[in-house]
Amino acid sequence: MKNYKNFLVLASAVALLAGCQGNKSATNGDNSYKIQGKLSNATAGDIYLFELDKQQFVPRDTAKISENGTFNFEGEVTEPSFYRVTIDQRDGVILVLDKAANVKLEADAKNLNSSSKIEGSSDSQLFQELNKLVNEKQAKEMELQQRFVQANSEGKTAEVEKIRAEFMTLQKNLKSFLAKHPASVVSTFGTLTLIDPMNDFAFADSMSALYTKNLPDSKYTKELDERLKGMRSTAVGQMAPDITLPTPDGGSASLSSLRGKYVLIDFWASWCGPCRKENPNVVRMYNEYKDKGFEIFGVSLDQNRDKWLKAIADDKLTWPHVSDLKGWESAAAGLYNITAIPQTLLLDKEGRIIAKNLRGKELEDKLAEVLK
Repeated sequence: MKNYKNFLVLASAVALLAGCQGNKSATNGDNSYKIQGKLSNATAGDIYLFELDKQQFVPRDTAKISENGTFNFEGEVTEPSFYRVTIDQRDGVILVLDKAANVKLEADAKNLNSSSKIEGSSDSQLFQELNKLVNEKQAKEMELQQRFVQANSEGKTAEVEKIRAEFMTLQKNLKSFLAKHPASVVSTFGTLTLIDPMNDFAFADSMSALYTKNLPDSKYTKELDERLKGMRSTAVGQMAPDITLPTPDGGSASLSSLRGKYVLIDFWASWCGPCRKENPNVVRMYNEYKDKGFEIFGVSLDQNRDKWLKAIADDKLTWPHVSDLKGWESAAAGLYNITAIPQTLLLDKEGRIIAKNLRGKELEDKLAEVLK
């Protein structure tokens, strides 16, 4: 995921070149915005306005803080965008400015982010709610991770499953928040930055459709749609695009030749540590289910033929293997939008994708379900 994610999770700690100074914009009717600020514990000096543009904040304006702590910004916007009001690099308030916005901001100059009170911008208030939810979610996930490691090491299966359910509830709460605000750029931005479409494509794509309807001109709507375009053909429920690549013996093999079986497409490489670590589990499951209508189609992102063949032999991977030995430039990796490995896709007998990125117990449970 792009660097946007840090903006949401660590909105109060984005490093900015506060000494940079932008140019003031003349206001122009309905495109104009105004920010009227009042700071307690402030000293006279400069305060800065930055806009989030292509994953980084860029300077847009500078204003003077009066002796009584007041300041004003005026400018123009063409669509709802994220801005940051800051005195220095350490602290700042995130605002969402739209056309004709008239925002009132009050805060303690010594702690801008956590003390801020915003009026006149419902999207800015919504962002504060989202940022609070994300930070609380992150803190809870750290706690759950510690509990998970301990429960897993002690073999407490019931506790492990309970913790998994709590993880899922946290994600469900986030998605529920985003789904409640499909006409807000905050929701669009949240889906773009906080939802991993590789693991939650159906939700991301359904929200993208709503944003296209409600916010068709938003740059965030367009970016989300562009990100999802390459994934739609390989989403759960779609027919898996065919793959035909060279085999270790110098011939070629096609994914489509395995129709009639449940097939696990396994993207891996000899140099991938997590892939090699998972291989013994995959071998065990393969030996258990290969006579029950299950097959694996190994797609390697190797570049060195000898290392590829050695890994197959060393790990005792006896299923069909293919590779064009082009690494990340592999035709299959491009076709399936593979940006990290290991990755897997499980196909039904007709070649339709029924699950993605199953490993370990999740994969074993799914195989037991479909091959019972």
